[in-house]
Amino acid sequence: MNSVKHVSASHVMVLYTGGTIGMQASENGLAPASGFEARMAAQLTAQPNVHVPQWTFREMSPLIDSANMTPAYWQRLREAVVDAVDIAGCDGVLVLHGTDTLAYSAAAMSFQLSGLHAPVVFTGSMLPAGVPDSDAWENVNGALQALGSGLAPGVHLYFHGELLEPTRCAKIRSFGRNPFAALNRARGGKVASALPAALDYRQPRDLVNVAVLPLFPGIGAAQLDGLIDSGVQGLVLECFGNGTGPSDNADFLASLQRARQQGVVVVAITQCHEGGVELDVYEAGSRLRSVGVLSGGGMTREAAFGKLHALLGTGLDGDEVRRWVELDICGELR
Repeated sequence: MNSVKHVSASHVMVLYTGGTIGMQASENGLAPASGFEARMAAQLTAQPNVHVPQWTFREMSPLIDSANMTPAYWQRLREAVVDAVDIAGCDGVLVLHGTDTLAYSAAAMSFQLSGLHAPVVFTGSMLPAGVPDSDAWENVNGALQALGSGLAPGVHLYFHGELLEPTRCAKIRSFGRNPFAALNRARGGKVASALPAALDYRQPRDLVNVAVLPLFPGIGAAQLDGLIDSGVQGLVLECFGNGTGPSDNADFLASLQRARQQGVVVVAITQCHEGGVELDVYEAGSRLRSVGVLSGGGMTREAAFGKLHALLGTGLDGDEVRRWVELDICGELR
């Protein structure tokens, strides 16, 4: 098979959001710190054999531990990427991000930046730059070199020499140099011939309220009602196996039906590390479908959460949102 040749990035915008990679000691422990641009430049100057594209640096505000990441911050990040590409003329973007929610942000940006004609790479580190055995510079320099070698337009996740699809991976361990992995999730989703104009990366997005609810033995309508009554517009329902839930609980099913009637978009994904959802295989799954639950196929939690934010934030009507949930947009289903 012939590999597709992509244009090498010659001018990269580096967006620094904080995270472990740039943290320094404080009286309360490691905390995000300014000054990373100078540290990054100094380590590259000290390694003349490391060739990377020209780069410009922008420090996002506020700098955060990625445990404090929010969808509102995603909106600012999306605007920063669009400014870098469409206004500053950069042909690549590198986002430096804490690892705890990096997979969430990279997946969300995959949907928020649909149609972008430049590559965007997310990376971070498990240890701060400058400490013994840190993985910071290998990830920063490797991500810059990947952009310089040519990547497809869209969002990528780079860590420890590996490029991953953000909508197909997750952080699976809290230690070591390889915290992220591609999940063996089901594939085969249908792809539409063209995306609606509302999903184009240039279009603004509204902030929306999306939640995630994992099912557990004994879950009842009260927990579901609490989320519905909180004003959620979308809900990722983490089901058992290939899409089953407490189908003999009439109150639980009635709550799901009420969510549908109130316009809440409920998407079922699997709690399993591998596989996906097929709601019509078991009666316990088909009853969920009958009260309006949509199939998330093999989507990861991060992909389903980011997709609902993107779709609901476009202003598309409810039926269109529901239709697009089960269609592939950027590799999350196929």
